[in-house]
Amino acid sequence: MRTRTILLLTMLAAAIAAASPMSARQQQGAGPDAHRDTGGMLRTLEHGDWSCALPGDAAGAAWQPVPEADFTIGPSSSYESEAGRGTYILRGRILTFTRGPKKGERYEQVGRNTVQVLEADGTTGRLTCTRIGAPG
Repeated sequence: MRTRTILLLTMLAAAIAAASPMSARQQQGAGPDAHRDTGGMLRTLEHGDWSCALPGDAAGAAWQPVPEADFTIGPSSSYESEAGRGTYILRGRILTFTRGPKKGERYEQVGRNTVQVLEADGTTGRLTCTRIGAPG
């Protein structure tokens, strides 16, 4: 009887797993956001100064700073840039600025201290922002 119960529970678990929708990373051909985690738990970014840059080339500097894109993350899902203050939401790995001068900008968190811009069509852009310091 015990073996039958274990077998039934195993089969039930397998059926539930098979019926569950695939994660976004497992879907094929579902558009540019198919490989992105667009849902998930609400989280916050590490507080501090974030510096943004574009990749350079082999003939020059490794990075080209873009100071107008820099921002500072503060408490309560807030940020500040040279253009003003605002708020953001980080759901799963997708960062969206929801108020203020950066409103509408979207990034994908690719590391604890790194985000990469998402273009309007959902593809990954070249601009990368990295946390360079804790709050002072």
